[in-house]
Parts: sequence; C-alpha cells; structure tokens
Amino acid sequence: MTWLQDTFGTRVPVVGAPMAGPADGRLAHAISAAGALGMVGVSGARDADWITAQAELAAAGGTPYGIGLMAWVLERKPSQLDAVLAVRPALVSVSFGAIEEPVRRLREAGIRTATQVGNVPDLRAALAAGVDVVVARGAEAGGHGRNEIGTLALLQLVLAEAGDVPVLAAGGIIDRRGVAAVLAAGAAGAWVGTAFLGCVEAGNSPEARQQLFAASSTGYGRVFDVAQQVPWPREFGGRAVRNDFFDRWAGREDEMGDDAVAEHAAGVRAGDWSVAHLYAGEGVAALTEERTAAEVVESLTPPR
Repeated sequence: MTWLQDTFGTRVPVVGAPMAGPADGRLAHAISAAGALGMVGVSGARDADWITAQAELAAAGGTPYGIGLMAWVLERKPSQLDAVLAVRPALVSVSFGAIEEPVRRLREAGIRTATQVGNVPDLRAALAAGVDVVVARGAEAGGHGRNEIGTLALLQLVLAEAGDVPVLAAGGIIDRRGVAAVLAAGAAGAWVGTAFLGCVEAGNSPEARQQLFAASSTGYGRVFDVAQQVPWPREFGGRAVRNDFFDRWAGREDEMGDDAVAEHAAGVRAGDWSVAHLYAGEGVAALTEERTAAEVVESLTPPR
C-alpha cells in the first residue's frame, strides 16, 4: 500500500488530475467513489460560489476529494483560496506561480497540500514551501505546465532529491501498465488527467469527447492562451490537440492580433474544432469511446 492509499483511504493509487473544465465536482465524486482520489480543477474564471457548489457535489456521500488551484490566479483572486479553506477538501494542489503563501495558509488550516513541478528548481521551491506531496509533471501531460523534461526522467530526478516527501508521477499515464511502471520507479501513485477526459461524468461536452476520440496528436505552446487572452505566465504553455489554428500560430504567438482572437472566439462559439481548443496529453490517442469514471479507474488499477 502506498502513501497515497494510506493517507486518503483510496483503493487505487491514482489521483484524477484537477483539469479546469472537465474535472468538476461530478467527475471528482465519480473518481473518488470508484476508489481513486478525484479533484476539482478551478480556472481563473471561477468564483467562490462555484467552488462551494462543486465541493458539495464532490463530497457527496462522504467521499474524499481534492481541489486544484493556480497560484498566479490566487494573486488576482484570493477569494478562491478563502472558499477552499472553508470547504476543507482532503487535498489541495497549488501550482504554477508563487506557492509559498497559499501553501502556508492551507497547512496552518491542517489541509494537505500538493504542487506540480516540471524541473528541479520547481522541486526545490516546493520542498522549501513544505508541501505534503510533490507531483512530478512530465512534458507528456495535457493542459498547462512546463515542456522541459519527460515524465520518467523527471520522476527519477525528483525522487533523488525529494527525501521523505512522497512523489506522484504525471504525464503519459493512460492504463494500469503506466501506473505499475511509476510505482516500480518509486512513485507513491499516479496523477492522471487525459484518461478521464472521455468519461460520461466529465464537465466537457459530448461533442468535445467525440473530437478527443478522433485525435491522434498534440502540440505544446501558448497559442490558445493568447487566443483566449488568458494571462498565463509565459513559462507555462499548454498541451492540446493539434488543429489547423494551432499549427498556423504555433511559434508565432507574439504575432497574434485581434483577428486571431476573434477567429478563435467565433470557432469556440460555433463548435469548429479546426479552431477551438481541446487540452489533452500525449496519451489522447488511447481514448476511443465514452466510459464511466469507474471503468477508467478499473483500467488504471495495477495488478496485485
């Protein structure tokens, strides 16, 4: 049994990553009810009332759950952290920016904390902040983060310096073989996002899921952040399904103007997936059909 299972009482050493949008309270609850630890992902657009409502859904029946916050958003919207402190989830992830103050407040409240790291300097900052668990997030992972080091290499670097702090592995883990591999390497569990994107309980649309099932490759960059005018720190680009819009602007993000912003917004409104964004990791090609969260958790359960 791993630290993750001991600490949160999970049957399976898996955390459902806090993907802002798809990972709402309904999905978090379904993952936790199936034996893993579900998390709610909070985007910069969400307010305290939304967090409270999603926490209530996630906690239905007394299941443990977590919430994922973005440090750069908290600097602009501290009410998100206040709301999380009020609902007291089992785990709170704070990543992508200055994590020290939110981690301090969460730990003072007796709430366990995590942060995602994409290189060794990130790890050292996480250890200095005193987080309870570190997530080694490799470049294969979907959504936002660094694009510097692959999951396996990063996991080994993090484990070498983490000492007694448990480490979870993230990026490219899509089935029980991936979970077994990171456990064998020394991780306390797997932090999995993309595998849950096709779940019927996810907060994305059925149309988005169909596009994910048809996808075969992803790209990394700031294209969709610039198009949406979301002020993510430049070092944290996003991995998403490649489409015509991404391919046209990748590497040219600083040239994107009002016309590109308007084109992307119109594509999102129209459901034009040659333009609209779908964040996902390199394992997206493994998604072929809708499944329940329970079925995905079972597919991630390593053999005994």
